[in-house]
Amino acid sequence: MYSLGVRDHIMIAHSFRGEIFGPAQRLHGATYIVDATFQRPELDGNGLVVDIDLARRTLREVLDDLDYRNLDEVPELADRNTTTEFLAREIHERMRTRIHDGALGEDGRGITALTLTLRESHVAWASYEGPV
Repeated sequence: MYSLGVRDHIMIAHSFRGEIFGPAQRLHGATYIVDATFQRPELDGNGLVVDIDLARRTLREVLDDLDYRNLDEVPELADRNTTTEFLAREIHERMRTRIHDGALGEDGRGITALTLTLRESHVAWASYEGPV
């Protein structure tokens, strides 16, 4: 399996519901480094997993919907605890939709799996991996 990754970041605000979250129940900020790793069993006709520029731009477009936002105020996320794990899947799903819509070009349709990793610090991160 071949893989290629691109990286960006987002800064968000959010709060959590539930005693387990302690002081994080209050509104707080987070900065995430976001890694998207695309996989496919064979390279495309150009010898690529995916066009890096298209992958980078598509990730940025997906992240723009969340960047510098209070996620508690985003209607489709307002009822959720937007944990790092949850956000990894949410961004994965948004990227998957963009891939299906052709954002990575015709050759991008050969991508079979995508891993989204959010790093909230040098010691803590979460990932979601799934088919495209």
